[in-house]
Amino acid sequence: MRNLNRRDFMRYSAAATAAAWSLRGVAQPEEVSAVAATSKRTLGKTGIQTTLLGMGTGTKAWNKSSAQNRQGREAFVRALTHAYERGLRYYDLADQYGAHDYLKDAMREAGMPRQELMLLTKTNARKADAITRDLDRFRMEIDTDYLDIVLLHCMTDANWTEKMKPCMDALSEAKARGVIRAHGVSCHTLDALKAAAESPWVEVMLSRINPFGVKMDAATDEVLPVLRKACENGKGMLGMKIFGEGETADRADESLRFVLGLDCIHAITIGFLTPEEIDDAIRRIGTVGATAPSA
Repeated sequence: MRNLNRRDFMRYSAAATAAAWSLRGVAQPEEVSAVAATSKRTLGKTGIQTTLLGMGTGTKAWNKSSAQNRQGREAFVRALTHAYERGLRYYDLADQYGAHDYLKDAMREAGMPRQELMLLTKTNARKADAITRDLDRFRMEIDTDYLDIVLLHCMTDANWTEKMKPCMDALSEAKARGVIRAHGVSCHTLDALKAAAESPWVEVMLSRINPFGVKMDAATDEVLPVLRKACENGKGMLGMKIFGEGETADRADESLRFVLGLDCIHAITIGFLTPEEIDDAIRRIGTVGATAPSA
């Protein structure tokens, strides 16, 4: 037998595991372990499936710069490919993160089948024609025919559902054409979050949640009822800022136990810089997930 490098070993192991599941008549690993980071979750009424844990690519990001890409292309691509090799299939992107072309390189390097991935990205556009141009550019930057989820990024106005209606219509039209599979919003105030929870147009919400209220729209006990209402309304619910953008990383287990115990969060994204951080999160989820209380 020829010697295998680490990447080949990971691919062979994944293939062997998949074959074993198939022989046993088990379609997905989540049927074996509901608390694994790689377990599949369905996002509300969208029908879109993703792994419980997603790789965030926009730590302290603005103007197409992030902690991830400030490391350099080699380090960023290595982290992206490592996430895939460890079984993560959810990549959280945004135009302002400058991560699209890095993921394109990672997809090519690791041979990631597009249909296995759940790609979420976000637009800062505030006009309908700019939304359409963004969708064309995003797909070119990532080298994909379609995007799974596109969010209006960083809504703060309580009346954003009225002010952003032309942009919302543009995303609805893109969904009808098969350019995207679902649309939604990320919010950065409690009033904007409340509007999203009630809006029939919103299919997916990316919301800041942790037990400490750090880097959130309001205190945790104020945010949770809004997230639960949104979930009741059938929206796909994604959690972010699980570690308060690193400020509560020393209490990671406490954060994960809390968020994994919530009935209104389907999947989470965490911004990773290194393969070691990915491995640590996967280990922690496997450990604390089993003891997470049902909220």
